[in-house]
Amino acid sequence: MEKPFLGISMMAEADFLTAILPLLRDGSIDVLEWSFDTFYHAEEPDWLTRLLNFYSQNNRLLGHGVYYSLFDAKWTERQSMWLQKLKEEVQQRKYNHITEHFGFMNTENFHQGVPLPVSLHPKTLEIGKDRLCRLQEVLEIPVGIENLAFSFSIDDVKQQGIFLEKLIEDTDGFLILDLHNIYCQACNFGLGIEEIVRLYPLEKVREIHLSGGSWQTSPYGKRRIRRDTHDDTVPAEILTVLPSVLSQCENLEYVIIERLGHTIQTETEAKDFLDDFLKVKAIIGASEWNSRHKEIKIKKKPECAGRPVEDEGLYREQTILTKLLFDNVKADHFKDFDFRYFKTENWDPEMIRTAQNIIKKWNPY
Repeated sequence: MEKPFLGISMMAEADFLTAILPLLRDGSIDVLEWSFDTFYHAEEPDWLTRLLNFYSQNNRLLGHGVYYSLFDAKWTERQSMWLQKLKEEVQQRKYNHITEHFGFMNTENFHQGVPLPVSLHPKTLEIGKDRLCRLQEVLEIPVGIENLAFSFSIDDVKQQGIFLEKLIEDTDGFLILDLHNIYCQACNFGLGIEEIVRLYPLEKVREIHLSGGSWQTSPYGKRRIRRDTHDDTVPAEILTVLPSVLSQCENLEYVIIERLGHTIQTETEAKDFLDDFLKVKAIIGASEWNSRHKEIKIKKKPECAGRPVEDEGLYREQTILTKLLFDNVKADHFKDFDFRYFKTENWDPEMIRTAQNIIKKWNPY
């Protein structure tokens, strides 16, 4: 395969722009990824608009959605509006592809939420396929899904690759393989990074994400939990396995480095980000790249059901679960609820407490 393009996830903060200026000046950033829906209700700075348009005009812009919420069991006006805004966005700018996250966010303040995981179940798979079909239906470019960092149980960690493969099969979709998300799962459940990577359909990987994160220690917990907070350097363990992962992803086209814009405020933080970029660039440069990419195209437009698939029982469980987490219900009480779609009996208590901290921070109610 050909050498993949190396780029960054673009942020709107001025400090972030200052940090990446050396890379922009010497042409090191091959491609930009832009989370377009984070600015659905805000106005882009002029410099950002010009930069995004430049990469778009040169066929080097990727779109990464955050708020569609692929597994919400109830279809709402919010999702319809999101798709309409996406149609307008791709008419305004040319994107090479569009991607979204695995998980659901069914709270009113969705724009402040974080995606929660779902277990592999025929009904959740049906809803996910329906939402993905509707996303692909409004686009003429490929659509992909990113693996999720957070899991409640080791079973969900081991099944996510299978789930994602089933999810994208009807739309000829692809995957973003986020290695820090996998690193989080490896740390939190005592698995090896490459052990988890092997559970994914690597021939479907078109893009790789790299980032850093942080450790959370609960006053009630027994161990540290790795969080995908995008606020630090890429861990050495990820850089160590990167050459092996690159060699296994035969259809890889893009490698994207992520860091939140407000976390680069000092010279040291800016240097750390640049160092990460240069390390990854060197790893890519040292790898062998031979044959051409097998281009991923949409074989045919998917035919979605007339009405969006919904399930009242799943919606009720998603709502109850979100509220239980927000209300800080004790971890051992989750097993008292008769969930059909969530296997709470297998959930790690420490991961429940972590989810409570996450959801409390983002205040979804």
